[in-house]
Amino acid sequence: MMHIGTGLVCGYKILDMVKAGFDFTILLADWHAWINNKFGGDMETIRFCGEYFVEAFSSIGLTPDKVKYVWASDLVKKEGYWETVVKVAKKSNLSRIIRCLPIMGRELNPKDVEAAYLFYPCMQATDIFMLKLDCACAGMDQRKAHMLARDTAEKLSIKKPVCLHTHLLLGLEGFSTKPQTQYDENEILSLQIGTKMSKSKPKSCIFIHDSPEEIKNKINLAYCPPRQVEGNPVLEIVKHIIFPKQENFYVNRESKYGGPIEFSSYVEVEKAYVEGKLHPLDLKNNVAEALIKILEPVRYHFKGKEKLVEKIGQL
Repeated sequence: MMHIGTGLVCGYKILDMVKAGFDFTILLADWHAWINNKFGGDMETIRFCGEYFVEAFSSIGLTPDKVKYVWASDLVKKEGYWETVVKVAKKSNLSRIIRCLPIMGRELNPKDVEAAYLFYPCMQATDIFMLKLDCACAGMDQRKAHMLARDTAEKLSIKKPVCLHTHLLLGLEGFSTKPQTQYDENEILSLQIGTKMSKSKPKSCIFIHDSPEEIKNKINLAYCPPRQVEGNPVLEIVKHIIFPKQENFYVNRESKYGGPIEFSSYVEVEKAYVEGKLHPLDLKNNVAEALIKILEPVRYHFKGKEKLVEKIGQL
């Protein structure tokens, strides 16, 4: 299922680009999911998930009349695709490709590597070339694949893409538990990848079509230590979802705790929180309410499609 990190952080950035005049293509990477053994490599299930993603992106405004959806299984049939994959592979080396494997959610030094995994980064670079992209947009965890594309583009005399990377939204567990797995040579980025919001951790994840009650319950249980900014997923939601969507963040609280207050920037929220002027519970309650309001159009879109959501949730 699509969580708010994909739907609201990455999705809203795509919307910004569309509004700015970009012709945007969203790749439904069914072959890549197959290589990565998603859903046991069952292509029928992977395709169903791709169709759900079209619905999910459409629910936030990325409808097929505004963006183009392309299946990887159609792209790989284009003349010259596999020739380009080989050219990309020949312009790189094995250690460079292996260092790209964390883009699949794999650790930096995997112990058991399927030969098929090595196709994955080469295909990602080829996707960019075959789609003739001026700009490649993805999460920060895809940076290495994009750098591979830029490096090989220069060697193959192909136009180098500009690369736009969106923030990896923290899971609701925040930094309460730090992963032992290394995903990147950069310790900060490795930690961000290891603690990002992921559908594989449903309790640490807010899905775009969660009910108001589910959102409140999940936010209430989120890691949110007093006065602490680093690794605080509730503050991350304020910074990367609420303020990009609205000009102000309203905190409704009882008069004995300072009464209602309105913030006009994330910096103000963070300052008040660090100074102890904003209590974690007040922060959580009002982040939940703001998120419920922001996701209202999504819930409306999925009315009558509950069976689709139920089925995708069982996968």
